Amino acid sequence: MIGYYVHHHGHGHRHRALALARALGRPVVGLSSAPAPRGWPGEWVQLPRDDEGGPPHDETAHGRLHWVPAGDRGLARRSAVVSQWIAEAAPDAMVVDVSVEMTLLARLHGVRVVGVVPPGRRDDAAHLLGFDVSVVLVGMWPASVVGMLPGVPDRVRQRVVPVGALSRHPVAAEQPRAPGPRRVTFLAGSGGPGLPEALLASARRQTPDWEWTVLGGPGTSGWSDDPQRAIEQADVVVTHAGQNALAEVAAARRPAVVVPQDRPFDEQRTSGTVLSEGWPAVVLPELPTEGWSALLERASSLDGRGWQRWCDGRAAERFAGVVEDVARGWRVAS
Repeated sequence: MIGYYVHHHGHGHRHRALALARALGRPVVGLSSAPAPRGWPGEWVQLPRDDEGGPPHDETAHGRLHWVPAGDRGLARRSAVVSQWIAEAAPDAMVVDVSVEMTLLARLHGVRVVGVVPPGRRDDAAHLLGFDVSVVLVGMWPASVVGMLPGVPDRVRQRVVPVGALSRHPVAAEQPRAPGPRRVTFLAGSGGPGLPEALLASARRQTPDWEWTVLGGPGTSGWSDDPQRAIEQADVVVTHAGQNALAEVAAARRPAVVVPQDRPFDEQRTSGTVLSEGWPAVVLPELPTEGWSALLERASSLDGRGWQRWCDGRAAERFAGVVEDVARGWRVAS
């Protein structure tokens, strides 16, 4: 049995858990304060929240951890639930995506941990502690970009097994373009700002030959848990730089305009820096107010097949192989 801890922020963590659960040949139990993803095939342990106890006190333990607010009863209950589950289930391994505290808790119970390393600046004391006690580290990016990731120390980078971008959807088969006007799909993301109504109206006025679908934010088509169809039908996708969004754009082989959002540890800014070098994406520091017509023309001229190196459709298989090796004791900490 494998345990998979899912951080409650963002949809991408749950999507990765679901992909692994489907690819592994053994039961996977999810543990999270977030709800189980649709289609989850097994047990899901609902954890108490650890961020609802009022103003936090000493939440970083003097900079050694990320979130351990002193005296927080939710944190105490969460830790107790996980400890009890480990004692009863005796998992062969745990995947932690992502939490330094959960990595340490599992390891203190003698459980082998597979750590997931997101992009960004991960050289603080807490991250390094979590990386050091993990048996193996997995990165959801292609091998060719590992050396380009700033903020990841060499000793950590050398331990990362890059499996490629993991999309919950298969790589799209090449097919003729659907008839109709050219289409642009804007992905705001579940936790970031949407496309302001005034900017959207201006962008539409500047691109009368383009049909817009906007997912997320005020004055839009709404949020969709599964924007696959809107992505696949787009001639250009305008997106933030979250790992899940990029993976789905890459799987659909659509050229993109990528506008990284501000996230902790410069996660999206780091991805944007990497994508600005030779990928089918135009990377911008912020949403423009003018020049949308030329921008979409430029992006649409890029060859979306260039995403093959980012997402080849086998990331879940590789991820499962790493976890299976750890569960069998074939991978040991170096």
